Order: sequence, then C-alpha cells, then structure tokens
Amino acid sequence: MPRTDLTIATPDGAAPAFLHTPDGTGPWPGVILYVDAGGVREAMHDMAAHLATLGFAVLLPDVYHRHGDWAPFDMSTVFSNDAERERLMSMIASLEPRLVAVDAEAWVTALLDRPEVSGTRIGVTGYCMGGVMSLRTAATQPERVAAAASFHAGNVATDDPASVHRLADRIRATVYVAGAENDRSFPDEQRRLLETALSDAGVEHTVETYPAAHGFAVPDVPSYDERAEQRHWEALHRLLGAHL
Repeated sequence: MPRTDLTIATPDGAAPAFLHTPDGTGPWPGVILYVDAGGVREAMHDMAAHLATLGFAVLLPDVYHRHGDWAPFDMSTVFSNDAERERLMSMIASLEPRLVAVDAEAWVTALLDRPEVSGTRIGVTGYCMGGVMSLRTAATQPERVAAAASFHAGNVATDDPASVHRLADRIRATVYVAGAENDRSFPDEQRRLLETALSDAGVEHTVETYPAAHGFAVPDVPSYDERAEQRHWEALHRLLGAHL
C-alpha cells in the first residue's frame, strides 16, 4: 500500500508522520492511528497499512516527536531490560494531557488538509496509551471527529482530574472501547465509570471486554492474540464504515 512520509508543524516543532493510503486515486475518509507505548515502528506501520486496505487514508503520527530521533523499542524485551523500561516509562510520562490535545489539533488539521482525504470529519483509533489519546482527541476536536475507537487502553476512568472519562460531555463522536479481560489497568470499576460517563453525556457508545490480555491487537507484543486482533479489525471496520 502507498505510504507518504510527512512533516507536520506543531507548536513544539516539526513532527514526523506517515500517511498510508489504499491503492488508487481516492480521496478516502481519514483516520488517525495512535500508537501504543512502543511508538511508531514496523508493527504499527503494518497495522496502518492494513487499515488502509479497508478503504481509509491513515495518519500514523510520531507522538514522541519531542524526543527527537529516538531509538525504536523492542517490544519483546523492553520490560525485562531495566534501562529500556526506564526510557520507555519516561517517554510515556512526558505525554501530558495538555500536550496530547495540542498535538491532536495539529494531527487532525494536517490530515483533513491532505488531498487524499475526503470529508470534513475523521475517525481516530488507538492502542494502549493510544486508546486514551483517541478518546481525548474526540473530546478536544469534537466537531471534526466522527468516530473514536480505543483498544486495550488502561486508566481511562481514574481519580485524576485529567482522566479522559471526565471529558465525555465534550464528545460528539460515536465511541467504541474494547478493554482486555486480563488487564489490571482496566478493572471493572473503571469500565463502569467510563460507561456511566458516556451514557450520562448522551454519547453513542459500545464498551466491551475481550477475553484476552493487554496488548492483544498488536502483533509484536508478547500478549498478542490473533483471534482478538481479528475481532478488533472487524469492530473497527464496522465503526468507521458506519460513521465516515
């Protein structure tokens, strides 16, 4: 599938990003794919390319762009290597909610400005921490996001004043959330809080728990689950197809 390397202007400097598109001339509905904690790497390019085969122009932004030319992580060993785990956790911690919202505006604007993209509203999807980013983008860009998906995200409804569930009343998109059954960061209490927040805000939504572990949809992580990955693609295709 065609891939275009981009540079997107943000308030904190130029950010690398990649646009995966279907074969043909387009234009197509636009989707932002937010990475998991491991950042942009071949596995995420493969996922963006697969989503493009379903008929979407997919933007894969480098959410760690403030760290410069950072070295990719090996997801099979990152949590068993103390130095790499510390590097990963420090990069995750740098993604403050305010910065995520600032970047979201840049990503959405850049995607909608592309000639390959049709319409005035986009979809967003994300994995692990990217699932929270997806929901935050829907909340901070409500007039430009029509559908938002979140897969095996954790800490989506916490006591933190910046917890994304507290932004539910800003969301205008249709929301699909799939948590992992074997995931301490997505307990039943958080699932119920998120569902209540979305319901109270009148957001059209589905919240499900897959019988799999955290990371189930991403092929290069140890907890990858082929059956759950396929279920996630089917659910994502239905969501985006219905609302874009």
